[in-house]
Amino acid sequence: MKTKNVGRHLVIEFWDCKNLNSVELAEKALEEAVRACGATLLELKVHQFSPHGITGVAMIAESHILIHTWPELGYAAVDVFTCGEQVDPVAAIDPFQKHFSPKHVQMVEIRRGVLRD
Repeated sequence: MKTKNVGRHLVIEFWDCKNLNSVELAEKALEEAVRACGATLLELKVHQFSPHGITGVAMIAESHILIHTWPELGYAAVDVFTCGEQVDPVAAIDPFQKHFSPKHVQMVEIRRGVLRD
């Protein structure tokens, strides 16, 4: 039996990171992640929490790329959910590594909307 899926969802954890309270770097990482994976950016929004932490989203035509940071823990959670054959969600990881310099990365890939023949 052959299977296809509607999309790929990467759940990525970055540990022992730097720069996790920088709105500017979060925006750059999201923009670069969109370009790196070949997606189409629709809208980008980053919110700064007080006293620290960031949530950012790149809404893309192919779904979304998200980041949530906990600077006090050196931790960032990133989700990359894409659909379509032309987008490579794994390529979106490198910009986050470049800007936040994690010492440890964990990733789980979930195939979403699995279709069976």
